[in-house]
Amino acid sequence: MKPVKKTKAEEPELEPLCCCEYIDRNGEKNHVAACLCDCQDLDEGCDRWITCKSVQPETCEKIMDTISDRLRIPWLRGAKKVNISILPPLFLLPVFLRVASWHFLLGAVVLTSLPVLALWYYYLTHRRKEQTLFFLSLGLFSLGYMYYVFLQEVVPKGRVGPTRLALLSCGLLLILFALYRAKKNPGYLRNPAPNDRALSGSQVECLNRKGPEKPKGFPGADLSGGLNNRAPKDETKDSPRTSAGSPAKGKEDWCAKCQLVRPARAWHCRICGICVRRMDHHCVWINSCVGESNHQAFILALLVFLLTSVYGITLTLDTICTDRSVFTALFYCPGVYANYSSALCFTCVWYSVIITGSMAYIFLIQLINISYNVTEREVQQALRQKTGRRLLCGLIVDTALLGES
Repeated sequence: MKPVKKTKAEEPELEPLCCCEYIDRNGEKNHVAACLCDCQDLDEGCDRWITCKSVQPETCEKIMDTISDRLRIPWLRGAKKVNISILPPLFLLPVFLRVASWHFLLGAVVLTSLPVLALWYYYLTHRRKEQTLFFLSLGLFSLGYMYYVFLQEVVPKGRVGPTRLALLSCGLLLILFALYRAKKNPGYLRNPAPNDRALSGSQVECLNRKGPEKPKGFPGADLSGGLNNRAPKDETKDSPRTSAGSPAKGKEDWCAKCQLVRPARAWHCRICGICVRRMDHHCVWINSCVGESNHQAFILALLVFLLTSVYGITLTLDTICTDRSVFTALFYCPGVYANYSSALCFTCVWYSVIITGSMAYIFLIQLINISYNVTEREVQQALRQKTGRRLLCGLIVDTALLGES
């Protein structure tokens, strides 16, 4: 008789999730309808708030984690999680702008407080080294809402022809395309294969054994990224860093978190949690790093945005203040608050001016850094290490002056 083969015990199949079910952060099956049930942290926080007691920061963090985990929308094969940071701009921006259009004093207060709130939120998330979709949501929704107000309030007045409208629409589409390109891989350094990791470890030992040697590639840059002189423009992009005079400096080429040897001018982003080739900075407006692969797309997105925004502001002011120049109408446009439509357009114009001014400053800094062949990270590190100083009201950071003195 043939031996009977033993079959493995069949594992029970997991039941598929319906559109309203999901697996929560504790690994348990939950339902969207139970989003307000069994929240001890929220109950404790409400009790302390009602009794006028202070709420501990740990309790607030637990409440926010619970809300972000339970905030989901029904979807096929399980409810999808919604990032809570994308929601505030969708509700607050239209409300603030419409309130600001009631009176010019309200407009001054609201338009002054919006940048302050945005900066406060930026420093709050930047200090915690957290990723956030708030600024990406704010930027995209601002583009959409400004375009909506332009179509609803400015175009019906009859001073914007089809050619101008088509040109503005093409500019908006180019902005979205450039942002899509800028959001792609900035040049991440992926973890190597196991054999490559062993080779990388031997390379680090080789770097530590070698004696003092002048670094190649980027003159004036020590292995920690600080600059003493400007770099030549014919530098090889992926040239690896050579050995330094001491083991401590040689180890700085090795990223302990990514477990790889970084090439010259690469850096580990603590927000994204990965090394980036020729990292410039982490941009919160695209929620991604700006590095070797997407730097050109980032500059293109800034340039197209500035041109399109200035053109839209010009068309709007030319429509609501017909008898004045654009610059004069921006500061003095009598009768603009006589009706709600022109007041809303004028408020949106000033909101666009604030955003455009901020983007113009970033664009100017980028052009200056490109002209000196330095990255924003290298500039900031030169300031921290006191190997450079600011010139021209801080627009230029010369990293060569202190090295020569």
